[in-house]
Amino acid sequence: MPKHPVETLIAQADAAINQEDFATLMEIYAEDAVLVVQPGRNAVGKAQIQKAFEAIAQHFGHSLEVKEAGMEVLATDDTALVLAKTLVSAQDHPTVERKATYVFKKDAAGDWRCVIDNSYGFDLLDSGQGEG
Repeated sequence: MPKHPVETLIAQADAAINQEDFATLMEIYAEDAVLVVQPGRNAVGKAQIQKAFEAIAQHFGHSLEVKEAGMEVLATDDTALVLAKTLVSAQDHPTVERKATYVFKKDAAGDWRCVIDNSYGFDLLDSGQGEG
């Protein structure tokens, strides 16, 4: 079965994060996208998301490494829900496996864009941030 186009975009996003190529990374997001920076703290819109990724890179001493260890894409014509095992590592930090959830939508031009980026997945519920 061929890969869904969103899988290619996620691989491009991972590479852009690892290389701190935030201009390329922002092309993958919708204008009004939401990024879960950490439980209880979201970045909304490309400007906030880029600032968040810049701060994350700095926090991890510019050694952040993100890669996918498994992925399932559930899609309709214009919406895709991605369930992924995302491995996050950095120098002097242990590798963490997150069960991420991402939502992509096709824009007016027919291009897939990330509208929700939640690398914490259902762990938000355990943090108390998913209530209400």
